[in-house]
Amino acid sequence: MNTNTPPRVAPLPFLAHSAAATIAAAAVILAGVAFMPARAGAQDPAASAAAAPPTKNLVVPGEVFSVDGHTAFLFTPAEVNALPLGAPRPWILYGPTLAPYPDEAEKWMHERFTEAGVAVAGIDTGESYGSPAAVQATEKLHAEMVKRGYAAKPALLGRSRGGLWASAWAIAHPELTAGLGGIYPVYDWRTYPGVEGAAGAYGLTPADLLAKVDELCPVERIDVAARAGIPVCIIHGDIDAVVPIEPNSARLKARYEALGKGDLVELIVAEGQGHNFWEGFFHCQKLVDFLIQRARAGAIGGNAAAGGE
Repeated sequence: MNTNTPPRVAPLPFLAHSAAATIAAAAVILAGVAFMPARAGAQDPAASAAAAPPTKNLVVPGEVFSVDGHTAFLFTPAEVNALPLGAPRPWILYGPTLAPYPDEAEKWMHERFTEAGVAVAGIDTGESYGSPAAVQATEKLHAEMVKRGYAAKPALLGRSRGGLWASAWAIAHPELTAGLGGIYPVYDWRTYPGVEGAAGAYGLTPADLLAKVDELCPVERIDVAARAGIPVCIIHGDIDAVVPIEPNSARLKARYEALGKGDLVELIVAEGQGHNFWEGFFHCQKLVDFLIQRARAGAIGGNAAAGGE
């Protein structure tokens, strides 16, 4: 039962007599609303969206933040007293940092890194395939990490097309690279995503990109990393039809060997495996141990621990 007292209704003759006054009063009220200052806390929707913090699904505990307009992430490491007092904190630079990656398939691996006191970080530059623009954006992330007390020489990990990001960084900044790791990585964009697919990311036509292959294709310039003594550890399937092992990981190893640096590369061939979610790719203890060791080496003294120059 409704216990509210119904409003009193004025007689019709009164309404007719005061219609003009009522309309005038309503006009004054509406005018006041139109010119009323915005309420405290009210915001323009576009401004709110611009101010909203970046979001990303993290497979292990960490932080999502923005670097020069790009979404970045950091998997927070445990406090482990494995380094000399005062040494910067070790970390791994990861690629490709895209909306789905790092993903659940990699969770075990990243847990091993952070439990060992090694952070993992990356920056989303879109499908940039290791282009100069991607390297420039990664430089901003690197500066932020150093500002936060992390080492100037991270280890690098590239999964699939992330190999283009990782190798491009190693070539552009060998002095800021402690080691290069890969899971069925791409080092030659001619194999994936193909010249047509990569050209836009490089701001070139396919013909112009192909004309600059010796300058812009990582596998053609990996000699820079070899001469710098950057150690490498890769796991790659021998029947990978998406990212074939021969023109990518095997070619990188061959380039190192041609310079007398073959002992710096460990290529783990996963027999009978293609480009898939086989657990062995993401639970590879050799790769995990390599990246932890190289990240720590980068924090305390660079490539000397691996016999590099």
